[in-house]
Amino acid sequence: MNKLTIVGLGPGGKNYLTLEAIECIKSQNKIMLRTFKHPVVSYLESIGGNFESFDDFYEASQSFDEVYQKIADEIIKRLKNEPVVYAVPGNPFVAEKTVELLLESVGPENLEIIHGASFIDAVITSLHIDPVHGLKIMDALKIEDSRMDVLSDGLIIQVYDGPVASRVKLRLMDYYEDEHEVIVIRGAGIPGEEIIKSVPLYDLDRLGCLDHLTSVYVPRVPSRDRNKFFLEDLSQVVHRLRSPGGCPWDREQTHESLRKGLIEETYEVIQAINDGDLWNLEEELGDLLLQVVFHAEIASEQGYFNINDVITGIHQKMIRRHPHVFSDSSVDDVEGVLKQWDEIKGTENKNQDIPLSFPPLLRTEKILKRMKKAGVGDEYFNDLREELKSNFQELMDDGQDSSKIQEKDTIASLVIYLVYLSKKHDIDISQAVLDLGQDLLESLE
Repeated sequence: MNKLTIVGLGPGGKNYLTLEAIECIKSQNKIMLRTFKHPVVSYLESIGGNFESFDDFYEASQSFDEVYQKIADEIIKRLKNEPVVYAVPGNPFVAEKTVELLLESVGPENLEIIHGASFIDAVITSLHIDPVHGLKIMDALKIEDSRMDVLSDGLIIQVYDGPVASRVKLRLMDYYEDEHEVIVIRGAGIPGEEIIKSVPLYDLDRLGCLDHLTSVYVPRVPSRDRNKFFLEDLSQVVHRLRSPGGCPWDREQTHESLRKGLIEETYEVIQAINDGDLWNLEEELGDLLLQVVFHAEIASEQGYFNINDVITGIHQKMIRRHPHVFSDSSVDDVEGVLKQWDEIKGTENKNQDIPLSFPPLLRTEKILKRMKKAGVGDEYFNDLREELKSNFQELMDDGQDSSKIQEKDTIASLVIYLVYLSKKHDIDISQAVLDLGQDLLESLE
């Protein structure tokens, strides 16, 4: 393989070019540009630079990732026959996917990098900010995958146009107030072309200066001004409540003392769902989440696990049990998903006992499901029905010829049989009983 020289052209103004870059460009017969759409190119042509670009690849490709891969492939192909000088905007090691791809194929013995100032240098100079206090750099084209940090400044690059800006805006609105001021900077460091404009977040995609030279600076939110909070913040609140000098009631709580509250909050979530009250559901889910965080904090104090361990465990479980989404497995329908779930669950050496703490009807449903897996079919319940006929008649006759134990067993068998029928006819027996009970209450009013 021949030598590959990669040249950084700086963020745009000729004042950001290094002398080494200028000398290299003037001495070469042909230089490959990732794109002609860079303000410094006209200056370089005026001092003798001779360029060829890959701009045609942008027109013929469906995505930027496809463009970058094609460029890298073409350069590798040319290196088999001749040395290549490849020039990219900014610093070759800052937000330059083609360079990343090339470094996977070109060894250091065949590689020379000529430094170029990055667009970050131009941005922080124009905005007079010091990144040492925390600056998170994100790609607008991958904004959905970016992890936000409202306590640090953010710089979002490649805000090419309105649709990209809309994606950025919607993502940021999950973490920042709609009125949060952001700074749009276009052509940073380019004399006569630089635009710096402060706008509220909700206006971000309505600007006319969005192009390939546009970035968005998102200032951090001072702690005193925060109105949106996240799981880590809630964990810190609970930790403070449990700490010396915190709340006496919260400090006294144990896993055991919180059991009743956990059950109550769960039922209140269910009630909000049943009522179709989504605003109340938001609040009730918060109360339920507090219970989870509280239990995790107690466990952390005892040296067992913390909330991050809880999240890690369920994160891994969901990926492990969905290989048809995250791996190469395939299923055809919901039934296939459930079968696969149970098969994976069975390989995890997980305690398969049905909790005694389940409500009776729910526990009965779980038992019947276990019976079905064990091969107990409809014939068992057909026999049970015949047995119940005579015993039920005795109950209807006030149980004159039966003992209390027999009555108890008959009623329990009857409930199990009714649960079986409800599953067979796809009826939620718990909800059906609740609905009928509510109807009875309303009839009394």
